[in-house]
Amino acid sequence: MLETLTRGFTAAREKLGGSRELTEANVDASLRDVRMSLLEADVDLTVVKDFLARVKQRALGEKVETRVRDASGRLLRVTPGQHFIKICEEELTRLMGPVEPTLASDPRGTTSVVLLGLQGVGKTTVAAKLARHLSRERRRVLLVAADVQRPAAVLQLQQLGARIEVPVHTGAPGERPAEICAAAARRARNQGFDAIVYDTAGRLAIDEELMQELAEIHRVSAPANTLLVCDALMGRDAVQVAKSFHERLPLDGLILTKLDGDARGGAALAVKAVTGVPIRFIGTGEALDRLEPFRPEGLASRILGMGDVVGLVRDFEQVVDQAEAEQDAERLLAGRFGLEDLLKQLQMVQKLGPLREVFAKLPMFGKVAEQLDERELVKTEALIRSMTPGERARPEIIDKSRASRIARGSGRRSKEVRDLVGRFGQMREMMAAVGGRGGGLLSRIPGLGRGGGAPDPSALLSPTATPTRREPARSRSRQKDKRRQARRARKKNRRR
Repeated sequence: MLETLTRGFTAAREKLGGSRELTEANVDASLRDVRMSLLEADVDLTVVKDFLARVKQRALGEKVETRVRDASGRLLRVTPGQHFIKICEEELTRLMGPVEPTLASDPRGTTSVVLLGLQGVGKTTVAAKLARHLSRERRRVLLVAADVQRPAAVLQLQQLGARIEVPVHTGAPGERPAEICAAAARRARNQGFDAIVYDTAGRLAIDEELMQELAEIHRVSAPANTLLVCDALMGRDAVQVAKSFHERLPLDGLILTKLDGDARGGAALAVKAVTGVPIRFIGTGEALDRLEPFRPEGLASRILGMGDVVGLVRDFEQVVDQAEAEQDAERLLAGRFGLEDLLKQLQMVQKLGPLREVFAKLPMFGKVAEQLDERELVKTEALIRSMTPGERARPEIIDKSRASRIARGSGRRSKEVRDLVGRFGQMREMMAAVGGRGGGLLSRIPGLGRGGGAPDPSALLSPTATPTRREPARSRSRQKDKRRQARRARKKNRRR
C-alpha cells in the first residue's frame, strides 16, 4: 500500500541523515526523490509543484530547534533531517485535509447518504460497508436499492443486507429510481430509521441521462450527505471523475475504494487539492468491516514510514474486550499462559485485517510488514488446533510421539511442532522474567507491577524457522563454574 510514495520520502530522509543543517543543496537533492515518487504515484503536476514549493520554503525559512522537550519534560535532540520529515508530514496532512470526522444529519437527526459513482467502483459493497459502520454507532439503518440498471444489483444488496442484519428497501417492477428513493424516505420517517443509505446506478462514463437521474434522486431524497465512490487504482482518472461530478452535483466527500491494492496513492493525495472535496472514508479490503473513516494525519504518517498507531488502537478497540484484555495481560506477564491463549491472540489479530496491514501501522515496521507471510499464521493456527487441551495448556509435555501425532493432524512436519513449542517456551520465560511478581523487571518499577503488554505473536508465525535456543541463566552460570573449576584443576596438574 502506497509503496511508491513511501520509497521517495524514505530516500529523502536517508540523504539528510548525516546533515548538520538544511541547505538549499541538500534540500533540493532530497526533494528530487520526493518529486520522482509523487510523479510515479500519478499525482497531478500542479499539485506536485505546489507541495514541493511549500516544503522547500518552510525547510529553508524556519529556524530548526535542535533541542526540544517532550511531554514529560525530557530534553531531546532534533536533527535537521527529522525537522524536514516533520515539515513533509504537516504539508501532506494539509494537502489531504481537513476532514469532518462525522457524517451530517438533517434537522430530524437522520443521517442520509446518497452514493454516486461510475459502474464497477464498488458502490453496492460500499453501501453495505457504510451501513455496517453506522450500525456500530448504534444507528438504525435502512439500505435503499435504487440501482435498477445493473442486473442483480438489487439481489446483491439484499444478500449483503442479510449478512449485516440491515433491512433493504426495494421498489416494485418498473418503478423509477427517484420514486424508490422517495418511498424509502417516507418509510424511514414512519418506521423510526435514523440512518438511510441510497445505492444508485452507475455508468461506464458520465452522461446526461445519468446526471439527470442523480439530480432527480437528490431532489426527492434531500440527503444530508452526497458521497462519490471512486476507485483508487484509477489514479489521476479518479481525480478527474470527482471533478466532473462535483461540477454537476454538490459533493460532500469521497469514498476511496481499493486503497489496500494501490501502490501509488496519487488519487488519495491529489483529489482534495484539485476538487476541494475531501476524502471521508477509505476501503482497505473486501470484507464488510474494511471501511474506515479517513484520517489525513494517519495516511501522511504511513506514507512517511512512521505507521499509524492511532488507527491501530481504534481497530483494536473494535475487536478487543478491555476487561478480558487486562486479565490476559496479567496472566501473560506472570508466565501463566498456554498455547490456547496464543490461539486467541492470533484469532484477534486476524479480525484486525490482513497481517501486513496491521504491522504496517506500527512505527518502523514498514519493511517487516512487506516480508510477512499470511500463510504462516494459518500454519501456526493449524498446529495449535491439532493439539489436545492438555497439550495447549502445558506445551512442555509434547514429546517426540505427541509431536508426530500433532504433525499428522495438521498436515505439517514434526520439526515444525517442536520449533513452535521451543519458541513458545522461550517467550513464556521472557515474559515471566520481565513481568513476574517475584522479582520481575516490571515489578520493580512503581505502577508497572501488575501491568504491561502482551508478547509479540509475530515471533511465532513462522513454524519453519529454527529457534535460537537459550538456556536459563542458572544453567549457564553452573556451566561457567564447572569450566572455571576445570581450568583450576589443569593448572594444579601442570604445577605438579
